[in-house]
Amino acid sequence: MEQLQLHQEFIQIGQTVLTRGDALAIASGVILIGVLGLLVSIWRTAKKRLAQEETLRAINEERTREAEMRMAELVATQNELSGHLAAMQQNITSSQTAFSKQLDERLSAVTGRVSQSLTDTTKTTQESLTKLQERLAVIDTAQSNIQNLAQDVVGLQSILQNKQTRGAFGQSRMETIVQDGLPMGGFEFQATLSNGTRPDCTIKMPNQAPALVIDAKFPLEAWNLMKDADTPEQVKAGATQFRRDMEVHIKDISSKYLITGETQDTAFMFVPSESIFAEVHENFENIVQRAHNSRIVIVSPSLLLLSIQVIQAVLKDARMREQAHLIQGEVIRFTKDLSLLDDRVRKLQSHFVLTAKDIDQILISTGKLTRHGAKIESLEFGAAPQEAATTTATATATEEELPGKPFLRAIEGDGGGD
Repeated sequence: MEQLQLHQEFIQIGQTVLTRGDALAIASGVILIGVLGLLVSIWRTAKKRLAQEETLRAINEERTREAEMRMAELVATQNELSGHLAAMQQNITSSQTAFSKQLDERLSAVTGRVSQSLTDTTKTTQESLTKLQERLAVIDTAQSNIQNLAQDVVGLQSILQNKQTRGAFGQSRMETIVQDGLPMGGFEFQATLSNGTRPDCTIKMPNQAPALVIDAKFPLEAWNLMKDADTPEQVKAGATQFRRDMEVHIKDISSKYLITGETQDTAFMFVPSESIFAEVHENFENIVQRAHNSRIVIVSPSLLLLSIQVIQAVLKDARMREQAHLIQGEVIRFTKDLSLLDDRVRKLQSHFVLTAKDIDQILISTGKLTRHGAKIESLEFGAAPQEAATTTATATATEEELPGKPFLRAIEGDGGGD
């Protein structure tokens, strides 16, 4: 029965018919080949592992030898260190004895110094307590001044809560900055423009340029409402109101104070607080952008001071340009005086050259006089005729170059007679 099953057809590939027996044989061959391949792989792995183990064994032996050598070196080093430690212990013992003795001496000295220091400290403490009492009296006085200052701050807060008074406060700060930075006549407060409006300040520009307008009425009601809010809804409502008030104020400045031909095409909106100025630029960028688009510049006290200094430099430069012709005339006169001084110095130099030549001639004459004196002193009158003739000719040629020739001839004549 089993043989019949083995000879039954299992699968047909093309013209070839495979029976179950053939299929089993093929499967057995495949399995045998796989087993052989696995055995070969296991053998190769075992061989490789043996090679690795031999390599590791050689490495371990090498490391063992190195460890033994290092251990020997460590033993030698330890023996050497033992000797050094013994010597060091002896040195430490002697040093400790000397240190103990020195420490006892210094402790005695320190004890005396501490006693003296305690006495001095007690005296100094008493003096410090006396000064402290005086300082406390000064602090009491300062505290009373601080209380008065707190009352003044409360008064300032009430001023800032009043719209008209607050506007006067901002205008006062702006006027102080302008007055400190510009000369009299370079600005005007509450001037009336051609359209009947009166800006807080107009700054006169050089060269008949239009005036620069500064407005100091910054809207703070919505700002204070936003800062005093307790809930996010109140903060949002305050911010909306502040944004609306700022847009209205920017529009008013642009429509009232920007007049073609009479004022500059840019105006300043003065904010009397650096913190408000910084927060506006940080949290209300759209307002700042709207102001720029409307040719309105929001300035704090420091920026206004910087702008005033720039305008002052421009005014100074304009005055310098107006006085340029006077400066040029002074430079021309200075050049003429310098040319005259140069001529006189050159003449003085020629006089010095002539004087130097005269001094050289006088030195020649004094040298001759000295030599004649030496001859007279040594009674050397018997000179050879040729030498005497040569000396006389040289003296005659030199005398003709000197301004005092008669005097020298008289001297030489007297010498010859002798």
